[in-house]
Amino acid sequence: MSTRVLTDFDLVLPGSLSEALDILAQNGSAVTVVAGGTDILVAMKAGFKADMVMSLTALPDLDYLDYDASSGLRIGANASIAQVVDSADVERHYPALWQAAKIFATPQLRNTATVVGNLLRGSPAGDCCAAVAALGGSLTMASAGSTRELDIDDLWVAYGTTARADNELAVELKIPAPAAGRVSAFKRLTRVNEDLAKLNVAVSLQMDGSTCSDVRLAMGCVAPTMIRLPSAEAVLEGSELNSETLEKAAAAVQEDISPIDDQRSTAEYRRGVAGVYLKRAVEQACSIA
Repeated sequence: MSTRVLTDFDLVLPGSLSEALDILAQNGSAVTVVAGGTDILVAMKAGFKADMVMSLTALPDLDYLDYDASSGLRIGANASIAQVVDSADVERHYPALWQAAKIFATPQLRNTATVVGNLLRGSPAGDCCAAVAALGGSLTMASAGSTRELDIDDLWVAYGTTARADNELAVELKIPAPAAGRVSAFKRLTRVNEDLAKLNVAVSLQMDGSTCSDVRLAMGCVAPTMIRLPSAEAVLEGSELNSETLEKAAAAVQEDISPIDDQRSTAEYRRGVAGVYLKRAVEQACSIA
């Protein structure tokens, strides 16, 4: 049952990254980290209890989105979904991420929700999760004593659970610069944009003419976490993209997914449309009919 009355919690507003990391080092799992807070506040109204909420809003210099042709895209922990939509560099070089951000919820939420927060929510329905899983990259995880790079393929470990340690803060998302011939796209199936996805899919392909030399495919709402599609990837990699190859890849999706029934859709329906949406995403990425 949802309520407008939140349970009591201690709110902390660190003014520096070092202060935030010290708070995490001292309090660990008792700290709920909030950037935009769009998911956490909904969860709290539904009964989620947090002893201590640490907001990142006062941290300086974490709301950046920077692109460099050689090193790629860097997105700070406080960068909003709206900043992605406003970026001509993201639209041009990372179409899958831009397309996912463009239809993300509502303008109000896009102005508040963060890209990194969407990843760390650990929801299999996360639209930015699908795009980033297909594009590849890493999260810079900082703690009071060190930093490490966490590959996006290793981020999601279970429903709503990530590989972030209790004393760590994700400070930056890095996505590599695309090579010439790299294409990507995102597609989502839902009732209206404001709803969570029934199914979403993102693709990233390295094209050498009509041949796909490298491929990353990601799909959401078909497993406990956002997943890659290794069987479908194996069909496409090294193959010429034509109607026959796409049909084989669409069929191979069934080997990779394990959807369930929930309030948004049924497992049967998700299985029925998964291959179709993968095929459409590849066609969109390559601009073929």
